[in-house]
Amino acid sequence: MVDNRRRAFMRTPFKRTSKVSIQPLPWLKDVSTFTDNCTRCGKCIKACETSIIKQGDGGFPSVDFKSGECTFCYACADACPEPLFLEEHAQPWQQVISIDDACLAKKSVECRSCADTCETQAIRFRLSVGSVAQPQFNSDDCTGCGACLSPCPVDAITMQTNTKTITEQQL
Repeated sequence: MVDNRRRAFMRTPFKRTSKVSIQPLPWLKDVSTFTDNCTRCGKCIKACETSIIKQGDGGFPSVDFKSGECTFCYACADACPEPLFLEEHAQPWQQVISIDDACLAKKSVECRSCADTCETQAIRFRLSVGSVAQPQFNSDDCTGCGACLSPCPVDAITMQTNTKTITEQQL
C-alpha cells in the first residue's frame, strides 16, 4: 500500500519559516515619532527601486529584507511628502548584521552565501584547521544594506542596532 501523503511532500513548495525581521525605513529622523507623522500614502513603497519597502503593521511602510537589499538610492525619502527623513548625506541607519550559531559553517557545513552577496566584504571566511572556513564579521565595514539576509539558507543572520555607532555619535 502506498502512502500518497508522503509522495506529495516533495511536490509541495518548501516554505521556510523566516526570522528575517522587518526594519524601519532608512534616513528616518525619529523612529519613535514615525507612526505619528507618516500618512501611509505609499509613495515610498512605489519609489523603492528594489521593492523592499512593504506595507507593514497598521499600513506603515517598513523594510523587508526577504525581498532584497537596500541600495541607499534615497528614492523613498525623496518621494515622501512629509518631513520624516534626514538629508541624503547622513548615515541611513544604525544597523549591522549578527550571525548566530545556526550558521551552517559553524555546524561544519560549507556555505558562504552571505559573503558572496556582501559588496563591502564585511563578512569574510577564515580558514580553520580541521573544519570548514568560519565567518568573520567586521561591523565597521557593514552598511546594513541587508544583502546577506535573504540568501542565508538557515536564516542565521539577523539585523540589529549598531550600539558602537550610536555611542560614537553621542560623544
